[in-house]
Amino acid sequence: QVQLVESGGGLVHAGGSLRLSCAASGRTFSNYHMGWFRQAPGKERAFVARSMRSGGGTDYADSVKGRFTISRDNAKNTVYLQMNSLKPEDTAVYYCAADRDYRSSRDVSEYEYWGQGTQVTVSS
Repeated sequence: QVQLVESGGGLVHAGGSLRLSCAASGRTFSNYHMGWFRQAPGKERAFVARSMRSGGGTDYADSVKGRFTISRDNAKNTVYLQMNSLKPEDTAVYYCAADRDYRSSRDVSEYEYWGQGTQVTVSS
């Protein structure tokens, strides 16, 4: 069982930056693929970025590539999402999620554990 708690959301002007954090409970954090997803009003939850376990690398949605960076600190059981050059279309509730499957995925349904979400609002 893993519990996830996001923080760091807020209101920012277009072009600004935010860093989201997701703290995980448990002693096996390093065994999980970690992902960030977002959900805008009236839209489905969508993949943003993922960090594969065991140094498996990172992956980004095209819409955020070059602007967002996912990182993890296994010693602190925390995954981060650094968001730069924010745009109004980045406005959404951002969720972190954990996946223990052998293969990592961008698919929402593959992630077993979810945080409560943190609101990010980007004004124009």
